[in-house]
Amino acid sequence: MGGDGSGPSVVPLGTGLPTRDELLVHYPAKFTWTQLKTFVNSGDLGLLKRDRKLQKRYDVWAIGIKERYGSIVNYLMNFRLQWGKPDTLSLLGSAVQDSGISTPPVFERISTDELAVPRALPPLPADAPAYFSESTPPQYISIIQNDWPYSVPPEVEHTLIWTRIPIFHPALVAESVRARVELDGLWGFTGNTSPPPSPSNLPACLPALAEWGMTLDKMVKSEKGTAEEDELVRLAGLPVHNFVRSRWVEEEWETAWFVNPPRLQSVPGLAHVHVFARHK
Repeated sequence: MGGDGSGPSVVPLGTGLPTRDELLVHYPAKFTWTQLKTFVNSGDLGLLKRDRKLQKRYDVWAIGIKERYGSIVNYLMNFRLQWGKPDTLSLLGSAVQDSGISTPPVFERISTDELAVPRALPPLPADAPAYFSESTPPQYISIIQNDWPYSVPPEVEHTLIWTRIPIFHPALVAESVRARVELDGLWGFTGNTSPPPSPSNLPACLPALAEWGMTLDKMVKSEKGTAEEDELVRLAGLPVHNFVRSRWVEEEWETAWFVNPPRLQSVPGLAHVHVFARHK
């Protein structure tokens, strides 16, 4: 590397949020697109990982963020999330252009001398939707690029859909699969007429996770369900699936999306969807 003018000496390693050039040069992807889809479809979303060197950089960055904002949650609430507006803060950018989402934010940002003051989101109004779907009003949504993406190929965007509206809801999650959804989360795929990689392919992909020490016996997932249970889980994720299909047009994009189960959620009480999107 270096002969094409993109080597480490040309792209110095910085601190704080990484740039796309830094990701390409200093944190090259550990996973292929097929491996990513296999991990998503495996039943254990904990297999999805960030580059370990990038994770160390994140940990250092997080210390400074906590000092300034009080917590990562406050940072998200007070600064990073752009409710009802396009993401103008990302260093990574996206090929997807949002339009028609210029509605006012749910609340104004607080002054800079109060950044560390804990602040909850205001209560949802009585007419707010019961659960997240394709028709959720934009003022309840913040779509941003993951500033600290997982180790995805360079042609894959890692986007986060944050929403104030619940994703897991009793009206969607049948009681018979509630424990399964709470352990495994939800996931799906769009933009491809072929089925996603079978979980049976996972053993061939596990070497890519060797540096994280992941083995089959360490996986956390439910036992294989019946066809009826699988359909109930699919229906529980259908509103998210339809939202993803509407934003990432299937003629142009292939995606793998997932919603972490509660045990893996970084901000309890504030739902978000991960979307890996690959332009065709």
